[in-house]
Amino acid sequence: MIALALPAAANEGGFVPPTLEDMHLPAVIPWGAPEGFGKQMLLIVVSVLLITWFFVAASRKRQLVPGKLQYLGEMSYNFVRNSVGKDIIGERDFKPYVPLLFCLFFFILVNNLFGSIPLLQLPTPSHVGTAYALAAMVYITWIVLGIKKHGIGYFKLAVVPSGVPKAILPLVVVIEIISTFLVRPVTHSLRLFATMLAGHLIIMLAAAGSEFLLIQGEGLIKPLGVLTLAGGVGMYMFEILIQVLQAYVFTLLTAIYIQGSLAESH
Repeated sequence: MIALALPAAANEGGFVPPTLEDMHLPAVIPWGAPEGFGKQMLLIVVSVLLITWFFVAASRKRQLVPGKLQYLGEMSYNFVRNSVGKDIIGERDFKPYVPLLFCLFFFILVNNLFGSIPLLQLPTPSHVGTAYALAAMVYITWIVLGIKKHGIGYFKLAVVPSGVPKAILPLVVVIEIISTFLVRPVTHSLRLFATMLAGHLIIMLAAAGSEFLLIQGEGLIKPLGVLTLAGGVGMYMFEILIQVLQAYVFTLLTAIYIQGSLAESH
């Protein structure tokens, strides 16, 4: 019934579903670029300021018995340091890469959570440029680390698995080149971008549909707006979980890629 009613309403000038254009707001400061300095860029700047303020404030007093803010800051840092860096890269090599993992995790986490904060309501990685930039930075990092560790022979270690029969080695090498140097950075970025974009669009659709059904719906369709609203609230809570998980997954994969660059064999 809803599937028949909504298209009809749209044709009559009623319900208009949200589109990607609704997420690309006008530039705050146009400067000649296609999108100028928009809301996404503004939120990225805000996220950096918020993260800096929080951890500077949390580490300012450095009490032996930490207060609530210091405890939260230490717990957050230790989570990335131990659960991601130390456990994945290894106790011997992990320390130089903790700052990178730490910055990635909290930068992505805060920018993801912006999508669930009223009035802000925009996860900046839902714009593919942000995800591409983060993945490109990680891509360059683990390649440079591999070359620094193993020299030019790193590329052989990366694409020639040990123990593979010579008969199928050429095919395996081609597959490894594609999966390691082409597919890996693309999936690393698109996983973050696609989940943030899809989740935000679902929330927008649920909100727009609930408003239309509750305000403009008639007959048996109007009470279904309550169900749509309840489903939207459920998706909103689920989206917060996904936002946290995606920050963790992106950082975890970064640690895995770094560990692979430092490993002695493939």
